[in-house]
Amino acid sequence: MLVLVYRKCSTCIKALNWLEDHNISFTERPIKEENPTYEELKEWHRISGLPLKKFFNTSGLLYKEMNLKDKLPTMSEDEQLSLLATNGMLVKRPLVISDNFVLTGFKEAEWKEKLL
Repeated sequence: MLVLVYRKCSTCIKALNWLEDHNISFTERPIKEENPTYEELKEWHRISGLPLKKFFNTSGLLYKEMNLKDKLPTMSEDEQLSLLATNGMLVKRPLVISDNFVLTGFKEAEWKEKLL
């Protein structure tokens, strides 16, 4: 299982601690330094079954500076994936990648259901 995180994000730290507290093994990947590629994002989006908007860090500064709330609805899926692939800070985190599911953000109930 792969977990993409930003170590300066308090939610990411909380999520990592939760994984460790539950003895769940994972590989950590720094989302800012190792930004997800277009191909990775496209595959993760497919596996997740989630709307692509769920992959955007809507509370992030970059999202707000770029006025993406207004721009995303008019962008194609391809354009959105390409944009996400340009900067890890645009991507919702933590991001948990498994063979058969993807979790965006840290929602403890959802994590318990999928990981325990």
